[in-house]
Amino acid sequence: MPSDRTPERRPAGSGRQPEIIAHRGVPRECPENSLPGFRRALELGADGIELDVHLTADGVVVVHHDAWLRGAPGLPARGPLIRDVPASALADHPLAPGVSIPLLADVLALVDGRATVYVEVKAANMEREVLACLAGSPTRCAIHSFDHRIPLRAASLGSETPTGVLVGSYLLDPATVLDGALARDYWQWHEMIDTELVRRVHRVGGRVVAWTVNDIGEARRLRAIGVDALCTDMCGELRQGLRE
Repeated sequence: MPSDRTPERRPAGSGRQPEIIAHRGVPRECPENSLPGFRRALELGADGIELDVHLTADGVVVVHHDAWLRGAPGLPARGPLIRDVPASALADHPLAPGVSIPLLADVLALVDGRATVYVEVKAANMEREVLACLAGSPTRCAIHSFDHRIPLRAASLGSETPTGVLVGSYLLDPATVLDGALARDYWQWHEMIDTELVRRVHRVGGRVVAWTVNDIGEARRLRAIGVDALCTDMCGELRQGLRE
């Protein structure tokens, strides 16, 4: 069942606006998963911030999409695995000139309650560290993953942080997936969302989050069938287009 922090679902055909979630910030303007990108997403009025996390060798939760770092100047483009380096070494592998890899704690401090932070857990067995980081912040947060064991393990740790499952194919029984993972949010590739899927997820108290929606017409279609949130690379344009 959804918690008291669950945003209200959008009934099909209501015309109500879905939540706009900035996918890794605003990657068309700023480096993805960067503090400048998240800051810009907040300026554009994003309801949520989506980001990816990994764990360093010394147990620090960092925001980064790939499991490996960018190579240092003069070295191969693919650098070491994040899990093999301490947090102090991140400065040697910037996202872009002058743009460092942020810690999850840095992002939570930046957001400071102005949006919900949706954390995609990219590596196995790091739920405890992620949840500990989230617990120290007043910002609304949720976690999700393609590894459906992660939300289940989060629940087993006694966490009340809402969780979600990422899905890339059309599953015939999404309710069973949510129930098995003890999850709230059903993150579905947008092209595979239809009215029946939304109905089945809503019937068990879940929310449908569409990813990654970068077309205004598609966003309007998803709004019309009651999708709860749209994860997008263009949060400003999508918000404006839906208002029009």
